Amino acid sequence: MKIYVPRDAAARALGADAVVAALRAEAGRRGVDVTIIRNGSRGMVWLEPLVEVETAQGRVAFGPMVPEAVAQIFDGGALSLGLTDELPWLKGQTRLTFARCGLIDPLSLADYRAHGGLEGLSRALTLPGAEIVREVTESGLRGRGGAGFPTGIKWKTVHDAAGPQKYIVCNADEGDSGTFADRMIMEGDPFVLIEGMAIAGLAVGATKGFVYIRSEYPDAIEVMTAAVEVARAEGVLGASVLGSDRGFDIEIRVGAGAYVCGEETSLLNSLEGKRGVVRAKPPLPALQGFMGRPTVVNNVISLASVPVILARGAAYYAGFGLGRSRGTIPLQIAGNVKQGGLYEVAFGLTLRQIVEEIGGGTASGRPVKAVQVGGPLGAYLAPHQFDIPFGYEEYSGQSALIGHAGLTVFDDSADMLKLARFAMEFCAIESCGKCTPCRIGAVRGVETLDRIGRGDSAAIPLLTDLCETMKSGSLCALGGFTPYPVMSALTHFPDDFAAQAKEAAE
Repeated sequence: MKIYVPRDAAARALGADAVVAALRAEAGRRGVDVTIIRNGSRGMVWLEPLVEVETAQGRVAFGPMVPEAVAQIFDGGALSLGLTDELPWLKGQTRLTFARCGLIDPLSLADYRAHGGLEGLSRALTLPGAEIVREVTESGLRGRGGAGFPTGIKWKTVHDAAGPQKYIVCNADEGDSGTFADRMIMEGDPFVLIEGMAIAGLAVGATKGFVYIRSEYPDAIEVMTAAVEVARAEGVLGASVLGSDRGFDIEIRVGAGAYVCGEETSLLNSLEGKRGVVRAKPPLPALQGFMGRPTVVNNVISLASVPVILARGAAYYAGFGLGRSRGTIPLQIAGNVKQGGLYEVAFGLTLRQIVEEIGGGTASGRPVKAVQVGGPLGAYLAPHQFDIPFGYEEYSGQSALIGHAGLTVFDDSADMLKLARFAMEFCAIESCGKCTPCRIGAVRGVETLDRIGRGDSAAIPLLTDLCETMKSGSLCALGGFTPYPVMSALTHFPDDFAAQAKEAAE
């Protein structure tokens, strides 16, 4: 009897380890020979711990599972949800990057190969670097970490740059609230990230890579460290990649908890052993990055999307999406929502479909008031914007960001003035202090919002002016993006600001 129980951090937080212990105990009592595989999460967080039993018809899902109910797994009891692949929430997705996540044993390279792994890397070894770069460029892949910059252009810059040594740096410092796609990949399908980094190395002529993981991800650190060792032992990494005359190796590095190190130049400083502060640009990291050498800095999902592009071709990947937003995007649905989790789908759905149909509406049952898209520095979108297609340019036209595609849902009890204040306070706390608009502007922003909260409506124009200064004058996105949540809250929910002023006056 083969049973799958996620070792994903979310599943473990919800009791997956206790379920495993109960399963082993129950199997012992019944004298049943059981093999328990700790897989990644399928992304249906509201059903975790999601236990799957392998049958002749396919995997059967049970969840949310609790230790007291494990007997039903052996008896086929009421907690059975049916075949996992037939669950509507999972069946409606277009899984390219996350095709194997939750399906395979994360640390079995044989399992990874059996499900299409290493096909992209094998093909890349037959191509010159410039051809790999062209393939990625034509796929339309853009950075999934926030800015949405075309990945192929960044790679071409590094490919064309002169230097005795080049590097691939994976930004796994996933610090945005409501985001967990990077963690899920690292914990559930680490070899796809390793493969993507190796392809990037072949493309630009880099022989060394680093994965910079936030310290708050102990499970991801453990799995990635083990996966790199397996890949090295099996000849995927090292002096001879898959038996070729090309070399590439990876080192895991752990951050120290600074949100600003999610910004690429702060990350590079931290990687070099320096204080994590933003660098002025130019020079770009693509020309002078890690240790002053040409460096590709990409997000986890960007790199993990590369293997499918090389395996199936640029046209296949570009066939999904809309406009200049090609491929799929892993939506991370969180906050006040019934069905939170990760949903990979082609660009183009509306926020209304995502929140109401996929997410099932609010967990509280109250009307949706706002959805923040793109983490703590993302804009708050109001219901009148919910029918805009999910795409980079479409959201940019609304003064909003796709970012890392984290969505946090709020019902009509949310106080938008308090949420705007939180954004400014977050920036003030997390600022590296390098530039004045961010370091001082965020502190003045908190003070200005407090004035509005005390009934001083004359401070609203001051807040607007301050946000413009931060947006145009900050060295990096921390200060530059903080105005997005603040101004969207003020623009779309003016009554919350007026109500505070009226209440304070009374």
